[in-house]
Amino acid sequence: MKRILQAGLLVLCGLGLLHVSLFTDLCLRYVKEGMRPLLIASGAVLLLLGLAGAVIDRGRRDHGHGEHGSEGHGHGEEGSGDDGHGTEGTGGHGHDHSAVPRVAWLLLLPALSLLCYAPPALGAYTAARQPPKPVAARSDFDPLPRTSPLPMTLSDFTSRVQQDRAQSLKGRVIRMTGIVTPRGKGAGGGWDLTRIIINCCAADAQSVKVRVYGGPALPADTWVAVTGAWHPGGKLGTRTAPVALDARTVTKVHRPTNGYQDALPLG
Repeated sequence: MKRILQAGLLVLCGLGLLHVSLFTDLCLRYVKEGMRPLLIASGAVLLLLGLAGAVIDRGRRDHGHGEHGSEGHGHGEEGSGDDGHGTEGTGGHGHDHSAVPRVAWLLLLPALSLLCYAPPALGAYTAARQPPKPVAARSDFDPLPRTSPLPMTLSDFTSRVQQDRAQSLKGRVIRMTGIVTPRGKGAGGGWDLTRIIINCCAADAQSVKVRVYGGPALPADTWVAVTGAWHPGGKLGTRTAPVALDARTVTKVHRPTNGYQDALPLG
């Protein structure tokens, strides 16, 4: 039965991975969309290995019972030891080397977690405890389309506010999408519109933030689309300009499929 427990652990781990990557979208809380096929493949391999181990163990036990039934259980027989105690599968040393290592039982915790209660996605709690992701320096900016309101990413907005000497954002109405991240007391008012970016998985997450003034006080982690204009302060196009927006409208939206990218929202 010890080998069957090992097989059961593999099956549980495989089912957990398939549950979050194939049958649901839970894996997108922790990894990029491009990692999904690898998770599906890993889950399938673990499931097949567990099932194969269970079948092989069942075959060995059935074969062992058949041999005992035909040869009898006499003392001193080959494979039973001089003292009459069976040592089949132990190498004749009286020790069972098929036991599950204690550390292997730790695999049970993440497997059950993925199947029963998946941890929540990264959100305002993470973003509020890390500085904004540095935005790459730029010297040239393409002309902005005349669309109004103008859809923009948070990174592009940040770059143009502090680096675009042509002040292309002056007088423009902007529309951005992200999650609500409340600011602590004494932070000067407003709240942060945030996008969390991951390069591989949740462990390397960084955030891009734009302070928003005005609009309703919505709960943390609410996905919203914010329309507004740059909040005046300092000199636009220089580091003195605040990365902030005066909100005209704040609308709840569904989490986009590319929620872990600083990109224009997809369906």
